[in-house]
Amino acid sequence: MPKVVHTVAELHKILLPLWRKGESVGFVPTMGALHEGHVSLMRLSRTGGNAMTVVSVFVNPLQFAPGEDYDEYPRDLQGDVKVCRDAGVDVVFAPSVAEMYPRGFVTWADQDKLTEKLCGGNRPGHFRGVLTVVLKLFNIVRPTIAYFGQKDYQQSVIIQRMVTDLNLDLKVQVCPIVREPDGLAMSSRNVYLGPKHRTEALVLHQALERARELVAGGEKSVKKLHGEVKRIIGTAKSAKIDYVAIVHPETLEDVNDVSGRTVIAVAVRFGKTRLIDNVIVE
Repeated sequence: MPKVVHTVAELHKILLPLWRKGESVGFVPTMGALHEGHVSLMRLSRTGGNAMTVVSVFVNPLQFAPGEDYDEYPRDLQGDVKVCRDAGVDVVFAPSVAEMYPRGFVTWADQDKLTEKLCGGNRPGHFRGVLTVVLKLFNIVRPTIAYFGQKDYQQSVIIQRMVTDLNLDLKVQVCPIVREPDGLAMSSRNVYLGPKHRTEALVLHQALERARELVAGGEKSVKKLHGEVKRIIGTAKSAKIDYVAIVHPETLEDVNDVSGRTVIAVAVRFGKTRLIDNVIVE
């Protein structure tokens, strides 16, 4: 069973001997509601030569805008600890909001440009909250390697940029998207989907796979790819597109054509549930 701790002081008691010896610490930051996508990151940490694997479970209020699903976000610490146990995790860090943001907290991490694109355009302040909590967690855990999923592609880019810009002494490893058998990208928010929306949400993977096929067949036109992705998503009656973006993998700038490694990313609402997905094409 993993050791479950709720304070920074408790966590540091466990980690201090490893830091002193210079041993490798693997870290998987999460908001809980753990699924197989999270487990894949834990396994990579377990098999990656780390002396210890730490998983954080913290629903971060700073990254939710007013009217978003902070209060409804699924929380099941007991279930999450069992998932971590089965994955061989050593420590679960589950702090309270007061532990992470003590009274009088006024310091934020932020970024220009990268945070304004894609999801940043529809979720103002979201990435400021993400960067702030991730920087705090990096300072608390002091990992050797931190593991993130490709599904949150923009998040992985801005976190890697922060690590580079601030000379943080760790490696960020971005790991492949884990999907349900029918192709839907695993997400904690999938639990919000009723049967109808769950079926309709399959258009995301279908649209991205079609774009991948077109690129593999030699298609380079952003206009044609964009149109085909929107057409397929549009076959789901309840789908409301936030964005379809075809961008450079590092700058997240729109590209004129697919001439090198490119990311095709989508954000779509099915009822009240907003889902994101992406594919990297060459």
